[in-house]
Amino acid sequence: MTLLTNKNKEIIEYLYTAERDVREVIKVTDEYLELTVKDAYELQHGLLARKLAEAGTKTVGVKLGLTSKAKQEMMGVNEAIYGYLHSDMLAFEWEAVCYSELIHPKVEPEIAFLLGKDLQGENVTEEDVLEATQYVAPALEVIDSRYKDFRFTLVDVVADNCSSAKFVVGSKWISPSTLDLGNVGMVMSKNGEVAQTGSSAAVLGHPATAIAWAVNELGARGKGLKKGDIILSGAITEAIAFKPGDSVIANFEGLGSVSMYCK
Repeated sequence: MTLLTNKNKEIIEYLYTAERDVREVIKVTDEYLELTVKDAYELQHGLLARKLAEAGTKTVGVKLGLTSKAKQEMMGVNEAIYGYLHSDMLAFEWEAVCYSELIHPKVEPEIAFLLGKDLQGENVTEEDVLEATQYVAPALEVIDSRYKDFRFTLVDVVADNCSSAKFVVGSKWISPSTLDLGNVGMVMSKNGEVAQTGSSAAVLGHPATAIAWAVNELGARGKGLKKGDIILSGAITEAIAFKPGDSVIANFEGLGSVSMYCK
């Protein structure tokens, strides 16, 4: 690792306990100004290892972040980021999301990809992703930064597993060959009122392009995706905040809908 082992352990413990204890903390870079994005991914991997060992969960896929050009410009970067999905993050439409398990959650609409075969390499294309994808489905991702007031730098958010918290996947799974994934219209409503509208084109022009980027980044680190992995391809619109009693539904053209309720 780039940092001293004890420093890595200290940061990983800091982030792990913040999520476990459901409490917000000051961003890591307030103390460790020297951290780079490469360091952040090493910390993210260490945080993943800690969760796998301590929380009894397992990795079920990856998620993409900063997949819109507007968000990248806002953060002063020119590429997306990725984090990991764990089995204990999976929520279901028929079970309420418990607000007390979260700090200051928001929800965003995405398209989920389910791989039908392994995918690894450093020159993976959009076409390779689509060929390896067995099904796509509508999804909602709950993000919940552990940092105070949802304020962080790029390094901070990567180290914190890209604010990952929960995700819900709709019940309609279809072949990616049956629709134009590069232009799927979406309407997200909260408590019956339209909150966001958008298109999958906002995700780096095409969600599969975003996933290809992630696979190539993983490949450069000697990692890849496996058959059965779920990939959340990136937010189609800005996230919206929710609180107990709120219900959210996202309707996707050609993909159906996905919903969640918070208690």
